[in-house]
Amino acid sequence: MSGLWYHFATSGVETWLWLPALAAFVVSFFSSMVGISGAFLLMPFQMSVLGYAGPSASATNLVFNLYATPGGVWRYARDARMAWPLARLIVLGTLPGVVLGFYLRTLYLPDVARFKLFVGAILLFLAWRLLSEFAPWKSRLHTPTPVGGAKLHLVRSDWRRMEFMLGEHAYGFPVPAMLALAFVVGIIGGTYGIGGGAIIAPFCIAIFRLPVAMVAGAALAGTFATSVIGVIVYSLLPLPGGGHATPDWALGTLFGMGGLAGMVLGAACQKHVPQRILKAGLGTVLAGLGLSYLI
Repeated sequence: MSGLWYHFATSGVETWLWLPALAAFVVSFFSSMVGISGAFLLMPFQMSVLGYAGPSASATNLVFNLYATPGGVWRYARDARMAWPLARLIVLGTLPGVVLGFYLRTLYLPDVARFKLFVGAILLFLAWRLLSEFAPWKSRLHTPTPVGGAKLHLVRSDWRRMEFMLGEHAYGFPVPAMLALAFVVGIIGGTYGIGGGAIIAPFCIAIFRLPVAMVAGAALAGTFATSVIGVIVYSLLPLPGGGHATPDWALGTLFGMGGLAGMVLGAACQKHVPQRILKAGLGTVLAGLGLSYLI
């Protein structure tokens, strides 16, 4: 077993070769069941287990998305349930935010203590988004549920508003509001290293009342695009003190391989597990992690 102990030269991390892949597999298996990427939980794993919390850790976290998200994008596109106009809006809004997120990470959150405060706040926010579904007043809110297998059709697209038909139900949102939301999400995702899909998807569902079937594919496409740009930005733009926050590609690849397998298996098992149980469990874990970092 000693031959499986490995030193990653770029990050300085020393761990078992199987551990990053296993962690990414477990995280992605459960998070994929609730329609979000597992990248937001890999950062706490890197900080608390691997002791890896510098700016390059955010870049390494983005590498995970390069491997894990294309399969989901392909699946939604194949089933004609990919809202490509929405995906383009998300990408257009998040890309400038990713660059600002890089500077926020390197200028104001380079040390572990400050970054843990930031991560704790993000985890608590995501926990609130998941657990708020169980609030008493949620039962009074109703969004029509499209029929399974329904095709997605664009019916309006201009600078003011975008509207779709999914089955027999119509959905829409104001374009400027979506761009503003995507910009803010890009800043957070670029700083944290998650691409932003885990943040923008709950907002689209809760605020714009869009169905999960319409949001999931577009959020994954946006996550992949912003992760590509994020890795490039972290690799090429200089740090304030010199050098670059180049991702650890070997470590990121192990994360990506485990994450891809976890997403595939999680998607297959999703129908056997009640969504409310998954969301409650995941939200509780996020709340505990977030509080531990803040405290």
